[in-house]
Amino acid sequence: MKIQKILKRLLQLHPKSVDLSLDRIKRLLKDLNNPQEKITNAVQVVGTNGKYSFCSTLREIFETAGYTVNLNISPSLKKFNERYYLTGKYIADDQLHDLLLEVEKLNKGKNITFHEFICACFFLAASRNNSDLNILESGLFFRLDASNVLKKNIASVVMPIGIDHKDFLKKRNY
Repeated sequence: MKIQKILKRLLQLHPKSVDLSLDRIKRLLKDLNNPQEKITNAVQVVGTNGKYSFCSTLREIFETAGYTVNLNISPSLKKFNERYYLTGKYIADDQLHDLLLEVEKLNKGKNITFHEFICACFFLAASRNNSDLNILESGLFFRLDASNVLKKNIASVVMPIGIDHKDFLKKRNY
């Protein structure tokens, strides 16, 4: 229940206007000492459909071959913890609570989207859980997604692309 209280508070920090930039996530990551810079061997998966299936399959392939994997998905299917799979298991409730609280304190109530916040949490958790491969499910056309601050990726995978945000992005010349 403590986790749900934190998540509810985070929703209140969502910016009131649309700003499709990476400034907020970069600010928060700087306050966290740039954990994304410690993450190597990352595969980022973008697209409208099939990202979760591809990420899960890729994780299974690498784990079966004996590699360790960190995985970040969004949204979760049953439980919020599913967003953070770290070296062989989903993050435990107490670890998730501590991670969310740590990042929330460093954010100091500043505007940040929910997705940016949970992405920053993954970068921090993954930087503390070294793995052979890091898999991230990216959103919003990748270029504008919070996961795009990660610069040490070894591959970007494009799944089928829909036009679900076409009108929104067209209005803003993206």
